[in-house]
This record gives sequence, C-alpha cells and structure tokens, in this order.
Amino acid sequence: MSNRILLLEDDISLVDGLKYSLKRNGFEVDLVRTMKEALSHLPTISTYDLLILDVTLPDGTGFEVCEKVRKQGNQIPIIFLTASDEEVNIIRGLDSGGDDYVTKPFKLGELCSRIRALLRRTGNANKNNHTVIERGDILIDLLGSRVLLRGRTLDLTSAEYRLLCLLVRNAGRVTTRSSILNELWDSTGDFVDDNTLSVYVRRLREKIEADPSNPQHLTTVRGFGYQWNEVSE
Repeated sequence: MSNRILLLEDDISLVDGLKYSLKRNGFEVDLVRTMKEALSHLPTISTYDLLILDVTLPDGTGFEVCEKVRKQGNQIPIIFLTASDEEVNIIRGLDSGGDDYVTKPFKLGELCSRIRALLRRTGNANKNNHTVIERGDILIDLLGSRVLLRGRTLDLTSAEYRLLCLLVRNAGRVTTRSSILNELWDSTGDFVDDNTLSVYVRRLREKIEADPSNPQHLTTVRGFGYQWNEVSE
C-alpha cells in the first residue's frame, strides 16, 4: 500500500513537478495551498503517513500547522520546505515539532530520499514502541493493558488507562484539555465534560504521585491542559 502524503505548498511553479515526482516514486499526494485548507484536514490527519509543509504561506506559516498537529498529540512525520537555510527558520521548525527540513531550491530526488529515510525511522520507532511505552520510571505494556510504576502494577480504570497512555505518549509536550476530550471520549460516544476530566486527573494523581497535591509526573499547564514529565527512578 502506498504512503499518503499531505503537501502544503502555494508556489504554483513548484507544485506540478513536486506532485508528479512524488507520485512516480509511489506516494499518494493530496495538495493544499493555504494554512486554512491544511487545517481543514486536521480531523483526518492520522490517515496520512507524512506531511510536507511549506514555511511561507499566503495566510500564515507551516510552523503554525505543525504546532496544531502536535497539540492534537499526533506524531506524524513532518518535513518543512524552507526558502532559505537561515538558522532561525530551521530552529523554529524543529522547535515547533518538525522532524526534518529541505531548503529550496532542492533536487526532487533528495526530497524523496529524505521522505523514505523519515518513514523508515518512524516506522521502526513505531514497531519498537508498539507493545511497550517506557518513559523514566513508568512502563506501559500495551498488549497486556498493564501499567508499572517503579516496578509496581497500578490498578487503573479503563478511562484512567486511556488518559495515561495519551499523556505518556506525549511526554514533555502540553496536551490540551480539548484534544484529550476529543481523543479519548468522542470516538466511543461517551460524553465527558471538563469537570469529569478534572476528576480523572485527580484520581490518576492519587494513584501515581508520591504527593498528589504537589505532582511531579502529571502537571497542570494553566489555561492549556496537562503535561507528563519523565521522572527517573
């Protein structure tokens, strides 16, 4: 099955050659030309295998699209197309959650080899992490739906387990309250409101933190959501 790519590029002179070359290399390509168009794909972004984002757009930047994808908790591989190799752009791209960048003008062959390398890298990472997620002193056994904290098995409800998996997968990043609600409950048809989420977080802290009123692992980022922090044993 061919890999699906969402290409965000507004330069007409570049688009046709780029699409043709990617298709010839066995990729399925959907093209969007504005930030607004790209953001309209957010609800189905996980159907793509990789994003190629131009940095400079008529209505914003590729960085903003990348940040929104990462705020959803999605780790899809992202390559930036940048018009200059200015260090500030490269750093901004990687800080916003990008995986790689290609400087214009570039050879199409170089872009395709970067895409393959990135898909291979993330594919291997996904395979390695498919059954176990380990972050600091916590280990999640996905096959057995089991969580070990410093070697001790935690007794979690199914909702607490799903919430913990989402937070730990995104360790070190802020996970917004709305993305947690969408990710965990909309798909199952159970309606969970903001207050209920606070209750789940409080219960989870009681089971995980040495001092729940002064959490080290599961911290609140006021006005945004929550963040899981790695704590070594």
